[in-house]
Amino acid sequence: MPVNQNLSNFSDIAFQTAFVVYAVALVFSLVYYGRLNGVITARREHAEAQAKTREDSKASVKATASVAAQGGDSSDALAVDEAANETSTSVSASDIAAQESKVDRLGGMTNSLLWVALALHLASIVLRGLAVNRFPLGNLYEYMMMITFGAMVAVMIAMQRKEWRTLWPWVLTPLLALMFYGSTKLYAESAPVVPALQSYWLPVHVTIVSLGGSLGIVSGIGSILHLLRRAQPKGKEKGFFGTVAKPLPSAKKLDQMAYRVAVVTLPVLGLGIVLGAIWAEAAWGRFWGWDPKETVSFATWILYAAYLHARATPSWAKFAPWINIIALATMIFNLFFINMVVSGLHSYAGLN
Repeated sequence: MPVNQNLSNFSDIAFQTAFVVYAVALVFSLVYYGRLNGVITARREHAEAQAKTREDSKASVKATASVAAQGGDSSDALAVDEAANETSTSVSASDIAAQESKVDRLGGMTNSLLWVALALHLASIVLRGLAVNRFPLGNLYEYMMMITFGAMVAVMIAMQRKEWRTLWPWVLTPLLALMFYGSTKLYAESAPVVPALQSYWLPVHVTIVSLGGSLGIVSGIGSILHLLRRAQPKGKEKGFFGTVAKPLPSAKKLDQMAYRVAVVTLPVLGLGIVLGAIWAEAAWGRFWGWDPKETVSFATWILYAAYLHARATPSWAKFAPWINIIALATMIFNLFFINMVVSGLHSYAGLN
């Protein structure tokens, strides 16, 4: 069927606009991250000052009682009380509350921008599909549109609570990099797909695989941040990396997030591989042929299974995040190197 070029152009504009809105949201999220860092610092200083004040007050009471017991006059006791009350917090509780309110408003603005960007992102996918009269997963550009959209949907659903908003810069940065690369180096004009992809298995197999890849990205980022937070425990941050890690949730929460997302990633990727094998039998007459993409996809699935197994084994638990990160790296290797460099039955993935 002929391609509707007007809808294709609108799709490109929607995708580019979504990229710009995501970029603006990234700037807002970075400002949010920095201001939240300041609020956390002020809150800790306030708590330390209050603790010191309580200690000084106890010392004052003891000193007053000592002066009275020794028969000293009341002026001596008053001098001790005044010395104990000299300690005061540099920032009041009301000032900190006002700062937190401003930071929350900034977080809300960022959240709203992300929903607008997500709507534009979805519009670009729908318009692309309508333009070519097929499911928009026929080349790497369209696949990149889908996998970044899936990752953002997973992120937006998982990070509605305020404590998770600090993960926005860490997620938006790689996703924007993927969107930029996809819309420049991988861009493909709207056109019919090659005969091998003209099958009802295309939307089924590739959608499930892209969903698994989207979840894998989120899980991998969670493990990376878990390692950063583990090296910089909450309340004991030091140096540059300590400043960077300060607004993040605890290492335990980050590890749980990565694990829970990986629990879904494993069966979704496995289902995608099985459906791909069924499609391969219909298209090529065999379920499995150790094609480069098939092989690396299976290796990625094995790594996610190894991660979940290591995560559930106490003696291997501390190594589990590294396995998850290796799985993420393997998936990215499969996405770019295998699709674009290695020759195989899936080499048409980057072409119309």
